[in-house]
Amino acid sequence: MKALYKLVLLLLIVVVPFAADAQKKKSKAQLEREKKENLTRIKEASRILKQTKAQKEATLGQLNAIKEKITVQKGVISNISREINYIESDVEETEGIVGSLQADLEQLKAEYADMIYAASKTSSNYNKLMFLFASDNFNQLVMRMRYLQQYSEARQKQVEMINKVQAALTGQLTVLEQKKREKKNLLTIQLTETKNLQTLKTQQDSVVQRLSKQEQNLQKEVAQRQQSVRKLDNLIADIVREEIARAARAARAAGTKPSGSTNKVTLTPETALISSSFAGNKGRLAWPVERGFISQRFGRHNHPVLKGVVVENRGIDIQTSQGASARAIFEGKVVTVASVPGMNNIVMVQHGEYFTVYAKLKTVSVETGQTVKLKQSIGTVYTNADGTTELQFQVWKNSTTMNPQTWISPK
Repeated sequence: MKALYKLVLLLLIVVVPFAADAQKKKSKAQLEREKKENLTRIKEASRILKQTKAQKEATLGQLNAIKEKITVQKGVISNISREINYIESDVEETEGIVGSLQADLEQLKAEYADMIYAASKTSSNYNKLMFLFASDNFNQLVMRMRYLQQYSEARQKQVEMINKVQAALTGQLTVLEQKKREKKNLLTIQLTETKNLQTLKTQQDSVVQRLSKQEQNLQKEVAQRQQSVRKLDNLIADIVREEIARAARAARAAGTKPSGSTNKVTLTPETALISSSFAGNKGRLAWPVERGFISQRFGRHNHPVLKGVVVENRGIDIQTSQGASARAIFEGKVVTVASVPGMNNIVMVQHGEYFTVYAKLKTVSVETGQTVKLKQSIGTVYTNADGTTELQFQVWKNSTTMNPQTWISPK
């Protein structure tokens, strides 16, 4: 019974950790996905940074690309730290298993030694015969014969158990050594990535210092952008008002009562379905470019270089590669194609009571009134004289601007 207990204990020590390991595998799989995503983002940011560096002077495009690389680099280091933590946990568990197996092995060997010693006292055939013939009756003789057989089998099982424990111990020691090597390699990689992060921060400081010397040009750029934003806002507001009025007229012509609000689009059953579907996909909508990163977020922000200067963004800016296509994030109808100084060409797509705006386009490949499908190309993104390729993207619900970042899927 004691030997059986030891075997059960061995199985628990070796098998049970695999149940806990199933949860760890999920977490490690997530780490692997994040690692691949970070690698993709770093490659994309590096490609964009290389394109902006084609210009000799420091630019905001360069600064944005470096900031993106720093953000991703921090994610890489965090990812490695979490991976090291998992390995340290594995090492601790494996060391516990090794300790238990070593203790069991010593005890099994001690028990086996006791069995061998006891057996040596009755090792001769004469002693065995004397033990059998000393029985008081036939039943006792049979029981003693069974005892000798069971005792022999017990010794054999003890040997088998010792071999199993020894094999398990060897396997766990191999795993332990492998985990320690993995941890050592990761610590080396972490050190390298930390140095890379420091290099990026040095580059960032250098670009900021160089940009600070261009204060007048930057002030001029901010003023021009604000003027362009106002023109774009006015254009969008006019188009939304026109669409609200047009939908109301269409509703009256069809004998349907239009919306009671003058700031809300009157929906037909078809457009109501599109509007509901658009809203239902909030947080999961496609990106307006295939690759890139958000270089300026929604709302009011301090200028990255100019002190005391606040810039306001009615949408988000997405920096991407030269020649990149802008694409519809959802099916809808093109309600306008226009041009705004400083924003280049713009396309506005309606999705029921929602509108998406794609500005800073070099070329446009759709027409007003055209129905577009999900991820359909609507044009190419403009690249400015600094080598920065950046799309201005906005989301409106009727006459209200919304944060586009909450609508598109996270990267």
